[in-house]
Amino acid sequence: MPRRLITVLAATAAIAALTLSGCSASDTDGDAGTDAAAGGAFPVTIEHAFGETTIDAEPTRVVTWGWGSADDAIALGVVPVAIPFQAYGGDENGVLPWIADALDEQGADLPTVLSDSTEPPYEEIAAAAPDVILAAYSGLTEEQYELLSDIAPVVAYPDEPWSTDWRELIEITGTALGKTDEATSLLADIDRAIAEKAAAHPEFAGKSIALTSDTAGVFYVYTDADPRVTFATELGFESAPSVAELANGESDFFYTISYEQLDKLTSDVIVNFAATQEESDAFLNAGYAQVMPQVQNGAVASPVGAAVVASVSPPTGLSLTWGIDDYVEQLSVAALAADAAK
Repeated sequence: MPRRLITVLAATAAIAALTLSGCSASDTDGDAGTDAAAGGAFPVTIEHAFGETTIDAEPTRVVTWGWGSADDAIALGVVPVAIPFQAYGGDENGVLPWIADALDEQGADLPTVLSDSTEPPYEEIAAAAPDVILAAYSGLTEEQYELLSDIAPVVAYPDEPWSTDWRELIEITGTALGKTDEATSLLADIDRAIAEKAAAHPEFAGKSIALTSDTAGVFYVYTDADPRVTFATELGFESAPSVAELANGESDFFYTISYEQLDKLTSDVIVNFAATQEESDAFLNAGYAQVMPQVQNGAVASPVGAAVVASVSPPTGLSLTWGIDDYVEQLSVAALAADAAK
C-alpha cells in the first residue's frame, strides 16, 4: 500500500498521522465525462493533474494502482488483470475482503496482485499488458506517471494526490471503462442504501456525533471534510459543534487533541475507530475516556478491525455497503443509549 494511504488509514487504526482524502475541486461534469456521456462511446479523454489521457477503445485489460479503482472497476463489472497489494485491511495475499466477496459473487478469478510497494512495480505492470492504468486515487508523481504512460494510457487524479472524492472516483472509473450508465446506477444504489438505513433508524436524526480514534498515545478527531463524517451526516446525524470548535488547522480532515481536552469534545454519540479489540478496550477503560459523558452513557460506537476501518477510509463502490449493516447497528446502539441518558 502506498505510503500516504497508509498514513490515511493508520491515523484511524493506530499507525501514524492521517492525510485522508476529501472532495476534489475538479468538475465531474466537465471534459472527463463528455466523450462517454452517450453510452460509453470511445474514444474518451479524461483530464487530470498531469494533463489529459485519451482512451481510444473500450479497455479489456485494466491495471489499477492506489486505492479504490480496483473496487470500483469490479463494482462496474470489469475485473482488472492486476491490482495493488493492500497491506492494511487485506488478507495475507493483500486482497481486501469486499474485493474477494465480489469476485466470488461474479465467479471471477483473482487478478494478479502486484508487489507490496510504495512505487509502482513497473515490470509487473508491463507484464500484465494493460490497455489502461487507473490511478485516479493515488500518490503518483509526475515521473511515475510518465514511466507508466510508456506502458499504457494512465488516468491520474484530477487535482491533488490522495484527494479524489470517492463518488467522483466511481464516475472517473465509469468514464474510463465506458461504463457511465453503470456508474450512475452504482451511485444511485449506494445512495439508496444509505437513505434506507437512515429511514430505518430515526434515532439518528438530529443527534450530534464526533468521530475519533485513539492510537499510540495520540487522540484523533475527524473533521467535516472527512468522508466518514459525511457518511454519518447522510445517515441523519449532525457533526457536533465541538468538532469544529476544537479544530486547530492541523489538517483539513483531522486534528489531534490532548487527553486533557476530551471533556470539551461534547456530542450525543462518539465513534471510536480501532484496529484491534485491545486498542478499543484500552480507550473505553482509560481514565481520560471515563470523564467523557458519551462513554459514561454508553453512547459509543466502536468499529474494530483494519478492514472495517479501511472500508470507510474512504469508502469505495464495494466497501461502503460491505460493512454498512454492522456499522449502522453499532451507531443505533449508541444513539439509543444517548436517548436513554436524557
